[in-house]
Amino acid sequence: VQLQASGGGLVQAGGSLRLSCAASGGTFSNYDLGWFRQAPGKEREFVAAITRRSGRTYYFEEYGDSVKGRFTISRENAKNTVYLQMNGLKPEDTAVYYCAAGPSYSGGYRYPGKYDYWGQGTQVTVSS
Repeated sequence: VQLQASGGGLVQAGGSLRLSCAASGGTFSNYDLGWFRQAPGKEREFVAAITRRSGRTYYFEEYGDSVKGRFTISRENAKNTVYLQMNGLKPEDTAVYYCAAGPSYSGGYRYPGKYDYWGQGTQVTVSS
């Protein structure tokens, strides 16, 4: 499976972006899908995931820092595409965002090890 992420850019704080990730070379609907991000000098971190079967979604949540309520992950199997709608962007959201696909029989949505396929990343920069 090949993944191609797009939609990043420069936006002011409070603004919105929608990231897209198009898949080819496999049966897209067979996979759980995720978005991760990596800021300079930091490890790659989980942002959001959506399951194959139920379409259940998971989001990064941490006291004082959360994307839940600001970001929405969705998938459109007919177009082999997963989206990440990002609203209320903050400077701390600045990072390279990666999409990923992994087998639906395993959990661990928040861990990079679940995912077998990765896109090339798209840069999101939020100015204050």
